[in-house]
Amino acid sequence: MRRWRSILAICGVAILAVAQPVAAQRAAIDAQAWTAYKAKFLDLNGRIIDDGNGGISHSEGQGYGLLLAYLANSPADFEQIWYFTRTELLLRDDGLAVWKWDPSVTPHVTDTNNASDGDLLIAYALALAGSAWNKKDYLQSAATMAKALLSHVVISTGGRTLLIPGVEGYRAPGRKDGPIINPSYWVYEAIPVMALLAPSDRWQKLTDDGLALLRSMQFGPRKLPADWVSLRAKPVPAEGFEAEFGYNAIRIPLYVARAGINDKNLLTRLQQGMTVEGDEPGTIDLTTGKPKELLGDPGYRIVNDVVACVVSGTKLPASVRQFAPSLYYPSTLQLLSLAFVSEKHPECL
Repeated sequence: MRRWRSILAICGVAILAVAQPVAAQRAAIDAQAWTAYKAKFLDLNGRIIDDGNGGISHSEGQGYGLLLAYLANSPADFEQIWYFTRTELLLRDDGLAVWKWDPSVTPHVTDTNNASDGDLLIAYALALAGSAWNKKDYLQSAATMAKALLSHVVISTGGRTLLIPGVEGYRAPGRKDGPIINPSYWVYEAIPVMALLAPSDRWQKLTDDGLALLRSMQFGPRKLPADWVSLRAKPVPAEGFEAEFGYNAIRIPLYVARAGINDKNLLTRLQQGMTVEGDEPGTIDLTTGKPKELLGDPGYRIVNDVVACVVSGTKLPASVRQFAPSLYYPSTLQLLSLAFVSEKHPECL
């Protein structure tokens, strides 16, 4: 996350100001890499295409796209992605985004539930861009979403403050083993910014309780968190989902690192648990500890390399420093990883 100097009041919204004026903003993502990413995943309407998931778009992808456009210092691309997001996904009456947009069906939105990680990413990117580029409308939209998140998906139960994955379907009584959480939905770097947009001490509690849960969730022989976790009693893998450290959870170490959370024990446990061969991670069956699928794409491998950089100062190997887009999700993780190392750990390049 970028370092800021001071707190400004813009449009009645408290938001941190970037340390440098916009004209001097340095792109954390190299122009060639961003051009390659756009060519493959950004269509002319501003939607980010998940080519590993039937070509759909979703609030997570739009949030990632906005964040990457900000990190690439590309206001025009940011506005293009935001236009699609606000016109095609911000359809709910509570200020949150519908989670899925499918080009193969009409209407394109058939499930109006939200996904709180997508909402969090969108609001975070809007706040960063609004502050950096002096865009009051972005800041106003970010504040609206932050307040909606706080009202509808940040909940207090059992002495914890939690981020539920969506407004519908994750809590009792409808979900008997609820509340259900997805630990990869905690975008830790975004939470302090939400606290500026919608002030409340619940945001800090959300971070603290999320990290405490993450440290406690050590399922199976590899001591890893599950993608989906029931908190009805003690944390256990949720019913109706695979008991796995899967594609969702692979991003957790990156989120921890990007937020500047210097917990080497946590990062090392996650890295060791998800590593299958060399520095190659995999999805893991939590019951047996056996790998389900090897994840050899550079976009997945770089997560392990980021951890090695943060924990021990190890340089990133050349194989992950070169960006050539493959599928949407690993390509996104790779650019987020490269941007983080470029900004915070240039000694690892």
